[in-house]
Amino acid sequence: MSLLSASPVDPKELRPLLHAEVDRLGDDNLLLLHRVALQLELDEVTDRLNEGFDADRAAGKLSQLPEIIRTAREALRASQAS
Repeated sequence: MSLLSASPVDPKELRPLLHAEVDRLGDDNLLLLHRVALQLELDEVTDRLNEGFDADRAAGKLSQLPEIIRTAREALRASQAS
């Protein structure tokens, strides 16, 4: 059964179909699928980071960032000097 002809909505039904499709893929397509999976994961992480930054920005936390960086740099310089 091809993924194109089967369209289960439940991920629990889709997972074994995807595993079967992966097992049938040639090496070149398997490498491509891996790159696609990595890109999907990167997109998810990027979305979560953006949501976190948006929440921090809305809470005013990013306005404190220049002072936090300045303090961290001063602490780093002081630890390197000793």
